[in-house]
Formats: sequence, structure tokens, C-alpha cells
Amino acid sequence: MTLRYIASSQLPTKQAVFTIHGFEDTETGKEHVAISLGDIGNGKPVLGRIHSECLTGDALFSLRCDCGYQLEEAMNRIAKTGRGVVLYLRQEGRGIGLANKIKAYQLQDEGADTVEANEQLGFGADMRDYSICKTMLEHLNVKKMLLMTNNPVKVKALEDSGIEVVERIPLEAGKNPHNEKYLQTKAGKLGHLFEPHSVASQSPDKK
Repeated sequence: MTLRYIASSQLPTKQAVFTIHGFEDTETGKEHVAISLGDIGNGKPVLGRIHSECLTGDALFSLRCDCGYQLEEAMNRIAKTGRGVVLYLRQEGRGIGLANKIKAYQLQDEGADTVEANEQLGFGADMRDYSICKTMLEHLNVKKMLLMTNNPVKVKALEDSGIEVVERIPLEAGKNPHNEKYLQTKAGKLGHLFEPHSVASQSPDKK
């Protein structure tokens, strides 16, 4: 995989004026971005998140998952801190793509959980590849991270690439009756780390 830097520009958001950095995977043509705030290249640990694209959650405000809520909360925390980075990777549906994700949703409507649906379609439970993070972080001169995630796989992926994860910071947001089973499956089958009470249904109205 060869990732090349394209350009950077300002990205005003409701949280803060971030800088968006564009990258392209020259082998697949997929485009990925990082959004940063403040001086993240000074050698100090950086508050950050690795976030895989979720059109339904990030852009269409779906309650079937917690993705959009996690992205918003990560940006809120970075804005409050005044320094941080989000790597936004184009890996829809844990790597199976948007159309297949909708097929998986249909299977979930019929009773399958999120892992079973992916497997029924012939995919692994999680097809994502985090190897591109190294190149993105090297470009941004980030060597140490305070990683906002519930997924230990992301921690290991960064550490294996030579990035020091100083601390894993839980990121739990957007729990509601529509994604209760989804969150339970992430904890039970995918090894995501949640507080014992946190997979119970809660109202998402704070968002």
C-alpha cells in the first residue's frame, strides 16, 4: 500500500477550525483524510481517534450504530483540549463497503447480529486495515497518542506500527434502544471494551 499526501486546508466546524489533510492510496484510489487541531507535531502525546467511515452514522444520523456519536464526541474533546487529530479512513461497514453494509443491515433486520450478517455475506467480522495510519501520522509528525477508542485492535495496530499509545481513552456515546444489540455484539464478539453498564439502552437525546 502506497499512501501519498495531497494537500491541506482549513476546515471550519461547529467545534473549531480544524486543518484537513488529504491522502490517496495510489494502489486502490481510495482517499483518506486527517483532521488536526493545534500543534500536534511537537513530540508530546496527541489526543486522537482512528475513525472508519460510516455514511449512515456520520452523515445520515443513523441510530443503528454509535459511529456518528463517537466522531462528534471525539471532535468535541479535541476542540476542548485545543490539540488533537482524527484519522478518517474510508473503510465503510468495517471494510465491506456501503452496498454490502446495506445487505448486512437487511440480514440484521431478519435477526442476525452484525458479525453474523457479515459472515453470511462471505466476509470476515472485521475487514479493516489500519496500516495506512502510520504514513498519515508520520506526515503529521505524531509519534505518541492518547487514543480515544473502545477497540483494542486499534491500540495494537498503532503500537505494531511504531506509534506509542500512551493511554487508551474510552469513547462511549450515543447508546440507544436501536443499537443495544449492536453494542452487545461489539463487546461480546469483537472484544470492544465498555463499562459494564454502558451497553444498556440510554436515550441519545443529549446529541
